Parts: sequence; structure tokens; C-alpha cells
Amino acid sequence: MLILIFGILVFLGVHTLTTFRDMRAKLTAGFGLGGFRGLFSLVSVAGFVLIVWGFSRYRAQGLAPIWTPPIWTRHLTISLMWVAFVALACVNPAPSRIRGWLRHPMLVAIKIWAFAHLLANGDAGGMLLFLSFLAWAVYDRIAVKRRGDFGAVRVTTFTRGDALAIVTGTLGYVVMIFLHPVLIGVRAIPG
Repeated sequence: MLILIFGILVFLGVHTLTTFRDMRAKLTAGFGLGGFRGLFSLVSVAGFVLIVWGFSRYRAQGLAPIWTPPIWTRHLTISLMWVAFVALACVNPAPSRIRGWLRHPMLVAIKIWAFAHLLANGDAGGMLLFLSFLAWAVYDRIAVKRRGDFGAVRVTTFTRGDALAIVTGTLGYVVMIFLHPVLIGVRAIPG
């Protein structure tokens, strides 16, 4: 589980670093914008790889159960994940009512993803992973609001961007249901 913990610290640590705007400005000035983005991407990918590797090793060694989620939490997770995928699809900069309502769709998607998976996973590694991402997304939303970034502009009508987000999010959701056993090793829909 140490690899998983280290991966979480690296991945979320580098993402937390970007919330400190003075430090980010100094790094951008030192490395240049392209250099900063390249270094940020490299460290992020390294952290992500460590998370995947660490979580797969943890699962291979046997889960450490903390609680047994009731079956209804899996059904709720499946429903919430559709909402998370639609929110994620709203990252597209096209103006949309959903995007304006969410304000920061990527953070909303991460919070829903993490919360939904906390409901369905009662093992130590899963709870550590999903609780870490949920806590980070809440922290980042607070940091974004404190610096005066109120997110996407509110739109009063349903737009083409909304339709695109719903269709794209739904397609991503369906694809992930089929790929979840291959990529994650767990069936998304029990049966």
C-alpha cells in the first residue's frame, strides 16, 4: 500500500502546488510556460502510474476490508457515475446551462466519482484512494473560489453544448461500464 500512498501524494501534491499561485508563477518564470507544463505533466503521469501500480499490487495482495457496503450502494454508484461523466463532458468550453450550473465541472466530476466509489468500496485501499481525491477536490474548489474564479458563466437556456455534454457523457459512461472489468478488474454492474 506504500506505493499507492506515494502515488497519491505525488499526483495530488503536484495538483495542489498549482493552487499556490505565487509559487506557480515563480516556477513558470523559471522553467517557462512550456517547461512548467511539461514538468507538471511528467510528475502527474508518474503519480498516476504509481497510483495504478500501487492499487493493483494492493488488490493482488488481498483487500483489507473495513466495512461491507450494502448492495444498494452499488446501484447508487452506477447512477452517480452517469452524472459524473456528464459533468466531465462539460469541461468542453462550449457555453452550456449544465456547465454554468456546475461552475467547475471537472471538480464536480471528481467529487461525484470519489463519493460514488466510497459508497461502493469498503476496503482500506479503496477508501484511502477515493477519500484522498474527494478531499483534494473539496480543497481545490475552496482554493478556486478564494482566488475569485467563479467558474463558467451561467446560461439560461439549454444549448448545443448541453446536448453535446449529455451525449458525450453518456457514451463515455457506457464505454466505461464495458471497460471497467478490463481496466480496473471489477465489474461495474454486478451480475
